[in-house]
Amino acid sequence: MPAVAHALVREVAVPTFDEIYAQQFAFVWRILRTFGVTDAALEDAVQDVFVVVHRRLPEFEGRAQVTTWLFAIARRVAGGYRRKRTTEVLADEPAGTADTFADFSRAEATATVLAILDTIDEDKRVVFALVELEQLSVPEVAKLLDLNLNTAYSRLRLARQAFEAAVKTRLARKAVP
Repeated sequence: MPAVAHALVREVAVPTFDEIYAQQFAFVWRILRTFGVTDAALEDAVQDVFVVVHRRLPEFEGRAQVTTWLFAIARRVAGGYRRKRTTEVLADEPAGTADTFADFSRAEATATVLAILDTIDEDKRVVFALVELEQLSVPEVAKLLDLNLNTAYSRLRLARQAFEAAVKTRLARKAVP
């Protein structure tokens, strides 16, 4: 390999599964709760995330932070649990109860928020979710994602604008008879 090309190759120490599990278990737990996984399903969802991590760790190249990778996996797992929960609520609860309505309303609101988040590009969405949903500070997010602080603030501002515009669009569509 030429010296110049060799200098561009960055050696990244990929942590072991045990290290990821020990260091990031609480983070995964919080992300799943943030994305609406119920307390009853939380342990199973965390296990599902780490099953994916175990299976896909050999593919992880270290181009992103481990927490960013975990966040994306947890988000997909949470989506599956939310879809399953909405189906179970509609199938298992007797019609007309207050709990069913509240559960359905929460599930619908969560699905709407996640659908809107899916319209925001990944870089901005991750910053937005960590600040707005996980309640991390922007400096914490910048450090977590290895971003310049101004870049993190910019992504958050743009994500908030995109989120607000998407909400306004959805509301306008619902207002039309």
